[in-house]
Amino acid sequence: MTSIFDNPAEFADDALDGFVAANRNYVARVDGGVVRSTEMNPGQVSLVVGGGSGHYPAFAGLVGAGLAAGSACGNMFASPSAGQVYRVAKAAAMNGGVLLSYGNYAGDVLHFGQAQVRLNAEGIETRTVLVTDDIASAPIDEWEKRRGIAGDLTVFKIAGAAAEAGLNLDDVERLAIKTNYRTRSLGVAFDGCTLPGADEALFHVPAGKMALGLGIHGEPGISEHPMPTASELAELLVSRLLADKPDDAGTEVVAIVNGLGTVKYDELFLLFGKVEKLLSVAGLSVVEPECGELVTSLDMSGLSLTLLWLDEELKEYWAAPADTPAFRKGNLAPRAQRNVAEEVQAEAAEMETPTPAAAELGLHAVTAVSAIRDVVMEHEEALGNLDAIAGDGDHGIGMRRGVDAANAAAQKTATLEGGASVAAVLTAAGEAWSEKAGGTSGALWGTAFIAAATALGNRDSYSSKDAAVAVGAFADAITTLGKAEPGDKTMVDAILPFRDAFIASLDSGTSVVEALKGAAVVSQEAANATSALRPLKGRARPLAEKSLGHPDPGAISFGLIVERLGQHLDNELMESGTRA
Repeated sequence: MTSIFDNPAEFADDALDGFVAANRNYVARVDGGVVRSTEMNPGQVSLVVGGGSGHYPAFAGLVGAGLAAGSACGNMFASPSAGQVYRVAKAAAMNGGVLLSYGNYAGDVLHFGQAQVRLNAEGIETRTVLVTDDIASAPIDEWEKRRGIAGDLTVFKIAGAAAEAGLNLDDVERLAIKTNYRTRSLGVAFDGCTLPGADEALFHVPAGKMALGLGIHGEPGISEHPMPTASELAELLVSRLLADKPDDAGTEVVAIVNGLGTVKYDELFLLFGKVEKLLSVAGLSVVEPECGELVTSLDMSGLSLTLLWLDEELKEYWAAPADTPAFRKGNLAPRAQRNVAEEVQAEAAEMETPTPAAAELGLHAVTAVSAIRDVVMEHEEALGNLDAIAGDGDHGIGMRRGVDAANAAAQKTATLEGGASVAAVLTAAGEAWSEKAGGTSGALWGTAFIAAATALGNRDSYSSKDAAVAVGAFADAITTLGKAEPGDKTMVDAILPFRDAFIASLDSGTSVVEALKGAAVVSQEAANATSALRPLKGRARPLAEKSLGHPDPGAISFGLIVERLGQHLDNELMESGTRA
């Protein structure tokens, strides 16, 4: 039970502020997480890790020389938003590229992925390596579907050491991928954890029982077993990990016994001794092991065993020095402190002056976002009811939260002294939509807005070609991040026909407004046609039969929005007496 807090809703932020205060020689606070407070080498690859709070030492405790350059920190057991990841990565970047690495969880994949799209669009080369070490979460032939637990440490440590050694982004990524492939973990729980302010644990394990295959977000495990002795537990963990070893496994392993919150060090040491003997009997040599709390789950009573099969290359980087608040190895020369707050403020102050054309288009973008808000408000309840047929019914309210935030952010940005470009307005709207809406649609709409913003930029003039590029960027962002294809019964089924019809109309000489109106009709027809499809993505997939005969909510909301935008632009141009 977590007892020390003021407002449970602010627990994660308050704890992070205190962590920074206690470790200011290592880390500095930025909006969304922490970055190193000491200087890094110019041109160095920046490893940015992260995930939900509640797992200390992961993730913020692993920021420091020889390891991570920054950590994006979400709420308790919740993914950081894309904006948080983006801001941490920007503050950590040293012109050598960014490697994002985190556990394979749907929310993290979506939001880190959105940040990656944006960073790459801005010229900051960014790659991702997911950690997939938990053997309980998927079979070995589907290892890419496995979630990440305590194996985070091995991937982060080797990638961080490679970056510190000056390797380029290709090599840092390669080593992270190799480490992840050679890492296996399995955990057990004796009782669940309790979120701050909650009266009950997320789950309980019956007396005399043990849950096998727990997750680090309070997931209870995949099966229950009679409580074993220490020797029996060691045998269970070791035998299952050895049965799952990688094809190219050698004879040297890193062994990590990780406590999840309330299993005390004496117990962990006792178990480690038995694990080490079993590994020796199996013909394996244990190299530079770890035993302690490394990836926790608040006050969960449980532990995990991780094995990393080494080769000579991985062995070098595992043994390399590191100096972070929670993980220290070897010796590193002291680094000078950097003024992170000053650097972040200086970058924010560099916002470019909008051209007259970009500022004018920015004002049109504000009214367009307002029009989108109006149509979402009108259809919020209907969209929610449609979503409830085969989903959780939150599409309407999620869209409303997102567009409310986007509208407010767009208006605020447009009133900045000197005005704001269309890129600035749409970027602010996209960031706000992503951070406030939550869920898949929030991340997708936020990413798409920002992609369109980047495509439009801050130019001296705009033409119909720019409109085509912006629509293409919007659609590409949705398909890249959501990984959906036509026929999957998602918003992609309405977006791609809209894009193709819009661009084809412009190519034939049709005006932007008429092309938009015509493409909106195509989009709505395509959205309605999704009623005949079975969902292959998202939460509706397990309830495919219920979904048949009903169109996809995301496709329908997109069709409604582009129809309203066509009407809005037509009205604006009629009032001004001009045509685009």
